[in-house]
Amino acid sequence: MKVSECSGSTLAYLGDAVFSLMVREYLIEKGYGRAKDLQRESIRYVSAKAQAYFFHTLENEGFFTEDELEIFRRGRNFKSHSIPKNTDVQTYRTSTGIEAVMGYWHLEQNETRLRQFWDKVRTLMEE
Repeated sequence: MKVSECSGSTLAYLGDAVFSLMVREYLIEKGYGRAKDLQRESIRYVSAKAQAYFFHTLENEGFFTEDELEIFRRGRNFKSHSIPKNTDVQTYRTSTGIEAVMGYWHLEQNETRLRQFWDKVRTLMEE
């Protein structure tokens, strides 16, 4: 599968799964065991608002390459027909964009960038 042939929504779909798995593994490693607690804590990371915050913070730090920002725009500009009730369209599109970048890293087998991103996210959440 070539990344260039994937739509922004396809990359975001994959990125959502990759990020959710990273968050779940992390929470289990931290000792969370009850499903209710895992769900509550994971929302702090995987919600559209949280992902938009991660993107804007890291973008301001110059974290993303120009290629990664192009992938982000592909995901962000995808016109979804459904928007979650608990967020605005701009926030939702930003989160879709960052999920597309995570999907891109996964397909490119760029574990280094995924790990760098995850380390930054953890640091932001622990501050």
